[in-house]
Amino acid sequence: MPVFVLPFPAIDPVAIALGPFAIRWYALSYIAGILFAWWYMLRQVANARLWGGVSPLEKRDVDDLILWTTLGVVLGGRLGYVLFYNPTYFAANPAEILQIWTGGMSFHGGFLGVVLAVLLFAWWRGRPVSAMADISAAAAPIGLMLGRIANFINGELWGRPADVPWAMVFPLAGPEPRHPSQLYQALMEGLILFLVLRLLTHRYESLNRPWLTTGTFLIGYGIARIVGEQFRMPDAHIGFLWGGLTMGMLLSLPMVLIGLAVVAFALKRPKRTA
Repeated sequence: MPVFVLPFPAIDPVAIALGPFAIRWYALSYIAGILFAWWYMLRQVANARLWGGVSPLEKRDVDDLILWTTLGVVLGGRLGYVLFYNPTYFAANPAEILQIWTGGMSFHGGFLGVVLAVLLFAWWRGRPVSAMADISAAAAPIGLMLGRIANFINGELWGRPADVPWAMVFPLAGPEPRHPSQLYQALMEGLILFLVLRLLTHRYESLNRPWLTTGTFLIGYGIARIVGEQFRMPDAHIGFLWGGLTMGMLLSLPMVLIGLAVVAFALKRPKRTA
């Protein structure tokens, strides 16, 4: 056991309370992530240099796309949690499936929801799917970072027992000091991945190479999630799977493999032409 343990910061999960109405940090993380993505995608579309001359998208495309992707995140995230993490419980309690405010969202479900939203919107608007996917991928990590920070504030999805100097005792996780794995994931899946994609889009103009940014996001998130799962406790009702794998690892491995294939495909294709 460590000699020194950092105290868990007692931050109220409710950010704003007005009488019976309460706004939680988790909800604010979603709102802030969506607003940032909207702003950042607009900046990418407006910067013709990133596209090698002329952007294939317009401001109104981003304005509408953000609504579609928001629905994809919320609906896909909830359905993913229901199907991937707790199907037995929700089969017995179907009325709770729509009770999003009680918690329970899956990144992988939200990701699939965004994929579907981008495909449908691009088909409906007649715009390049690759362009919409690439700007969405470049903007996504900051929202992921904020979501992990909200997980930390809520004292949920805590890490495995640890003896590192920065281990913490989480209020609902028993007396053992644990890794603050939510912060590890916020750093890897959020800030570091964002900076890598930022370098790719702004230094190497990856938006001019269709699908390269999207493929890099898939690889980067998948690796970051697999590494982060080494420090995170799996969901209690699922536990460890074959060979010490967790559900998060199992769902992330295909992302890495698909991402590698997407990057290879992107590098073989010609650059985007206006």
